[in-house]
Amino acid sequence: MNHSKIKTLGQLKASVYQSKSVKQELRDNLIGFIQRKENPFSGILGYEDTVIPDTERALLSRHNILFLGLRGQAKTRMARQMVELLDEYVPIVAGSEINDDPIHPLSRFAKDQIAEHGDETPIQWIHREERYGEKLATPDVSVADLIGDIDPIKAANMKLSFADEKVIHYGIIPRSNRGIFVINELPDLQARIQVALFNILQEGDIQIRGFKIRMPLDILFVFTANPEDYTNRGSIVTPLKDRIESQILTHYPKDIDTSLAITEQEAHLLPEQIGRVTISDLVKRLVEQVAFEARSHEYVDKKSGVSARLTIAAFENMVSAAERRAIIHHQDNTQVWISDLAGIIPAITGKIELLYEGFFYNIFRIRK
Repeated sequence: MNHSKIKTLGQLKASVYQSKSVKQELRDNLIGFIQRKENPFSGILGYEDTVIPDTERALLSRHNILFLGLRGQAKTRMARQMVELLDEYVPIVAGSEINDDPIHPLSRFAKDQIAEHGDETPIQWIHREERYGEKLATPDVSVADLIGDIDPIKAANMKLSFADEKVIHYGIIPRSNRGIFVINELPDLQARIQVALFNILQEGDIQIRGFKIRMPLDILFVFTANPEDYTNRGSIVTPLKDRIESQILTHYPKDIDTSLAITEQEAHLLPEQIGRVTISDLVKRLVEQVAFEARSHEYVDKKSGVSARLTIAAFENMVSAAERRAIIHHQDNTQVWISDLAGIIPAITGKIELLYEGFFYNIFRIRK
């Protein structure tokens, strides 16, 4: 369908366009990927037999999703790549703040536009990249940020009463209508704010101040959480967790080869570094082994985890250490030496949490 030629509601009705929910849209496009034997989550390594199949099953079931796992396990990246499963373009009522479907409008603005202009109501097409919203949960996030509030400036400028629905300023969730909305680090969200999400997840309703509005939002919700957060910083309230249909456990790479492939894919090396520094396979694997040893060591806090960012940063530091040495000695080319591994220490120290109680207990026992 040539969307560029469809600019009014009447033209849209006369076209082959069919309105569908975002979850149905994701499901239909995912089925196409599966039939073509294509991976919708390209670049996500190590999840081919675990997290990706679980995610596909959740999307086929039209579920909201909670990714639960330690830091550096590509939880947010998984959510962001779901955008590729959306249709490339969808129509909205032109000027709508909440991406109103011209066939099934929700907001007072869109309904008034259609009532006034009928089939001549102007529409616009938005790209799938515009249908993604993301919010990092922090203790200062408010209901107004997420859902909305009354805007007194809008009321004054438009000379409207606070009882008029047009004075509502919509939050990020309504503005993500007909798209994907992600809340990262969900346990950090205050319990009273989590409670405000109940009706949205169950019924699609939003409640703003004293307005009697029913707005069944069309959103796929994706949440991320770290198990450590459940005790250290907060928790997911039980009724909210009950409303999230699929909880998917993420994990670190299970073997060195996968970990190495992730590091080489994600490391940001400049062309001049690649041209100047040669890295042996042995040295690459030594860097990866650091993370594997840390994850299994008795002095490292398992609840905190050892992020994949450790090996990525260490890899970059290692190359820079060799490059620095080459620059000092006026060498055009060099290779990473074992002595260059000392340069990866700054990438490690800030990314590993130690269990000091056990460490000092063992030191005391040895000295005794």
